[in-house]
Amino acid sequence: MKDQERASLESLVLAAYIQKATALIGRSRRVGGNQFRHAMATFAILVDYHYTDAVLLKASVIHDLFEDIPGTNQDSIRKIDADGSAVVDLVLEVTRHHDTPKPEYLARLRDHGSEAARTLKVADRISNLTDLHQTVFTRAFVDRYLEETQTYVFPMANAVNSHMASEIAYLLQRRSDELLSGNEEA
Repeated sequence: MKDQERASLESLVLAAYIQKATALIGRSRRVGGNQFRHAMATFAILVDYHYTDAVLLKASVIHDLFEDIPGTNQDSIRKIDADGSAVVDLVLEVTRHHDTPKPEYLARLRDHGSEAARTLKVADRISNLTDLHQTVFTRAFVDRYLEETQTYVFPMANAVNSHMASEIAYLLQRRSDELLSGNEEA
């Protein structure tokens, strides 16, 4: 880690955002664990790729909060700190409304999303692809998810971070190989 990255992370104050994210502990994931752990994994992926932007990292911790916990008080998050409003705005940008078809939502992010929103969505998808196992999800779901990733998320990754794009490509290939072989260990 470079000195500048280290300094940015050392000065990052996340506690209040993590506290808000604990509401996700009660939201289980089909692969096991819960949405809180997924949020922390998304944060870790961004740090692993050397992102240190405070707004992006804070948003990653609560990126599913508004979707998964309807009625979350957005104003209370806006008041957390000087970044609060920008964090809420970024989370809102990556939040899919339940009445919006997923392809429409992903196309909007791919074609019109801010760089921060696309970066956050790519980290989110890396976490989700890591947890995408055919023993948990139907073949049809996995096929659709891989196609969505190829069509919408991979172009976002190419636009924001070539290393993240390489990981997405690897995960797409790995999951496709698993489907073809019928083996999770492919």
